[in-house]
Amino acid sequence: MSKSSVSRRLYTPRTSHPLTPRVDPETVGQITESIARFFGTGRYLAAQTVVVVVWVVLNLCAVKLRWDPYPFILLNLAFSTQAAYAAPLILLAQNRQENRDRVALAEDRHRAAQTKADTEYLARELAALRLAIGEVATRDYLRHELEELRGLLADLQPEILDSAPARTGDGVDRRAKKPG
Repeated sequence: MSKSSVSRRLYTPRTSHPLTPRVDPETVGQITESIARFFGTGRYLAAQTVVVVVWVVLNLCAVKLRWDPYPFILLNLAFSTQAAYAAPLILLAQNRQENRDRVALAEDRHRAAQTKADTEYLARELAALRLAIGEVATRDYLRHELEELRGLLADLQPEILDSAPARTGDGVDRRAKKPG
């Protein structure tokens, strides 16, 4: 073997371990969350209470079935084992929930920033429209201007009638002369 192939092998991490089982962290997390949720239900507490009551009654009353006499060492061992497994499962479920909450919070912040940007854009557009509408002639303004034009035309109309000859279809001026 050459020196380069040995050094390359030492610096290259191994990616496959055929003897170790492959475990999907997401699947393990989902299973632990379901167990942690079950530990927090009334059904679990009721079942555990029934098991403890049956255990104590059988160990106190049934003479032949006493597998765990009065200080109930085996029952305490079972509770300790259950607690030793339950606490890490609950912590793992809480960590996964914290990660989901962190992702949701980041998405909420992004959505809030986008909403703020959209709102600011719409406010600028609304201000631009208000400025543009201020320059547009309104109905009242047009009505006022038309009234002024009508008044001017009414004032000019007698002058126009006096200066322009009134002609008929035969070309003869039939305008009445004003006494002067």
